[in-house]
Amino acid sequence: MSSQEPQPTTLYPELDEAALARIAEALETGDTSHLAPARAAEIEQLRSRVDFRRVTVPRPPEGGSTKVSLDGALWAHRDGEARPVVVMPSPWTDAGWLVYVAQAIRFALKGYDVLAYTARGFAGSGGHVEVAGTPDIEDGIAALDFAIEQIGTEPTSVGFLGDSYGSGISQLVAAHEPRVKAVAALSTWGDLGKAFYENDTRHVASVAALLKAAAKARLSEKTQQVFADVLNNENVPDTLAWAVPRSPITYIEQINDNDVAVLFANAWHETLFPSNQMLETFNRLTGPKRLLMSIGDHSGPEATGIVGLPNRIWEDAHRWFDHHLKGVDNDIDTEGEVVSEIMWHGPIEERSTWGAVTGRTERLYLSAPQNGGDGTLTDKPSGDGDVTFRAGTDTRATVADAIIFSGFAELAGLPRVYRTGKIDRANAGVWVTAPLPVVTPLRGIPRLHLTYTVDAPESTLVAYLFAVGPRGLGHIITHAPFTRLLGEAGESVTVDIELQATGYNVPAGHRVMLVVDTIDPFYGAATVEGSTITIAPTESDPHHLDLPLG
Repeated sequence: MSSQEPQPTTLYPELDEAALARIAEALETGDTSHLAPARAAEIEQLRSRVDFRRVTVPRPPEGGSTKVSLDGALWAHRDGEARPVVVMPSPWTDAGWLVYVAQAIRFALKGYDVLAYTARGFAGSGGHVEVAGTPDIEDGIAALDFAIEQIGTEPTSVGFLGDSYGSGISQLVAAHEPRVKAVAALSTWGDLGKAFYENDTRHVASVAALLKAAAKARLSEKTQQVFADVLNNENVPDTLAWAVPRSPITYIEQINDNDVAVLFANAWHETLFPSNQMLETFNRLTGPKRLLMSIGDHSGPEATGIVGLPNRIWEDAHRWFDHHLKGVDNDIDTEGEVVSEIMWHGPIEERSTWGAVTGRTERLYLSAPQNGGDGTLTDKPSGDGDVTFRAGTDTRATVADAIIFSGFAELAGLPRVYRTGKIDRANAGVWVTAPLPVVTPLRGIPRLHLTYTVDAPESTLVAYLFAVGPRGLGHIITHAPFTRLLGEAGESVTVDIELQATGYNVPAGHRVMLVVDTIDPFYGAATVEGSTITIAPTESDPHHLDLPLG
């Protein structure tokens, strides 16, 4: 998969938009004959005490004389009592607010007034897509004001909830609007610059996927330019500057000063917004916070809840708002701050903080291949030998088969199987442990330290960890890229690479394999084809891999 190859046309491949539309129609008309009995009963109960209507949130013109309006839907109780309000900005999809219809019903039945709206530039909303820019923040505040005006009473408290695109907007609104007391941000980001450029490496596949999924949206000229710049490797400083005001981490002090209760939910193999930049934001929050980590990829773990099926991510979002907006004593404040679903279909683990996820760190040293085999990962440095391989040719080691879709296979218990013996050692460095005598829990962020030389001014390395069984069949644990720009050919480069956070149990009898190559279709590589990489340890600075253990 590359930015030039077919990209997903939606970030929600299993979303049944027609089914959600039928729910919205039944809310309006009261005709539930085409719905399942349980859903019909839910809607009949809702309509007995809540008014549902489609609404238009008015906004000022963007620049000309035509006003911008936001398409939305409002669930307002008839009794006139003051109650909490939940505002839900839409994800990155032309389905708009409709994505939230099933969950909005649940919130309304539990006593919340709810406004869901479509972000500007998508579907029935006016304006242009600004990627969580200042107009999007102002839209969120205006949507809250509009909801209060339509309901006719001041809310007792305010929460913002969003999935994907709506999650970032929700955080940004909370930073700028003190009335917001709780946020649920599902499949979210913290630092958009690091999500697009990781260790100076462009995330071309994720940006191409965003562009493809917004094919029917109206992107602003600046948005189009930024996306094109990422794909074409141009104007990097401008893109990073553009990302700053769109990154919740920029406003972390404001979020903390507002004492916002923040819930994050992300996937271990998140390909759109890799987890480490989100974790940096999470760890800097000082108010009430909770992190849910799950198997899968972007928006996959919460997908069943979007269509109204039982889902632990959405259940926690409801519990979070019930506690922080309604004062319900449901013990969520006494549970672990971090809740992790361990790959694959492993246990659910709770830890008091992210720092408590890792119990200890084990350092393994990279030793050169002996007798034509792979290099080894051992507990003692050897300082022996170099590992040399060609740059510019892809190998069987890769992040995933496809953004989003591979994550749904993982959710189904079908992670990609890698035939690690097929990884061409002429184009990659490979190091492997001895078979592990017991199940080994990896929890946290692995870190790789090495020094290399390349006979070219620029280079990209991609590091992968695999768990490999006796027959050489492996599953990916985690990965990360690194790019060195504008150097001198032949110059030594020392790198410390934080691989993406992981929660993985390596089975007894399996090996941990480290692979380093120079090309992955998920990344924009600076690798010069035909150049040569030499990874050369020294006695004074041995190469090592730090594994975080549970």
